[in-house]
Amino acid sequence: MNTDELIKKLKLEKHPFEGGYFRRTYTHNQMFSRNGVTRALASSIYYLLTADDPIGCFHRNKSDIVHCYQRGGTIEYTLLYPNGLAERILLGNQLDEGQRLQFVAPAGVWKGARLISGAYTLISEVVVPEFNYRDNEIASRAQIEPYFSVCDWDIEILIGQGAEIPNQ
Repeated sequence: MNTDELIKKLKLEKHPFEGGYFRRTYTHNQMFSRNGVTRALASSIYYLLTADDPIGCFHRNKSDIVHCYQRGGTIEYTLLYPNGLAERILLGNQLDEGQRLQFVAPAGVWKGARLISGAYTLISEVVVPEFNYRDNEIASRAQIEPYFSVCDWDIEILIGQGAEIPNQ
């Protein structure tokens, strides 16, 4: 199946802020309240990076996000931690080359992604508690620059435009 067929088959839409394509596929029916905010326990999406749209720009969320490889090539994730450390993770199916089938991006950690092999890579993301745009922040250059010195790989390409996400 080629990229266009996959986008159509899964009914994916362009991501409005991060890059790539996505579609929410699940929202847990059980709700909970914390600090006056009511949310579902979890949600999940398909997320796709393609050769034509290979970058998921740096952003962070207030919830943990589990990333699960589905099919295609390899995505390189960069995680930037509040303590100043950085980590590079390869999500793909070449386990003998150190790639992973899943990983967790903890709440509050900057996360950026780029397709490094193949015409596309499809993953699923499970967000606990449920994803909400109010809990999501796109990084500005100023927020990422302090990490340049700790990364021996190019992270500048993962800086978006610092777009404001409207309250949803």
